[in-house]
Amino acid sequence: MNQDNLVWVIYDITNNKTRGRIARACKNKGLYRVQKSAFLGKLNRTQIAELKALCGDIIDPAIDSVYIFPMCEEDFKKVQLLGQAFDRELVSDEVKALFL
Repeated sequence: MNQDNLVWVIYDITNNKTRGRIARACKNKGLYRVQKSAFLGKLNRTQIAELKALCGDIIDPAIDSVYIFPMCEEDFKKVQLLGQAFDRELVSDEVKALFL
């Protein structure tokens, strides 16, 4: 079985070109930008592995970091939020509903 999981992708990359390539990789996998360097969406295990491999090929592991956090919806409901949630223009209704 290859079910979709909610996935956070958060990165810290100083080079603009590299950061842009990671953002495009996340968007191409169907993730939604929720902060400048944070994406959220649903991916299956295969897609997570593909994104991991792609990001690994793009970044410089000596200076860059990319975190991929799969989580179940039950755990997602326990997320604590302070301040502004996300840029509502950039995310889908599905992701907006997760924050309600």
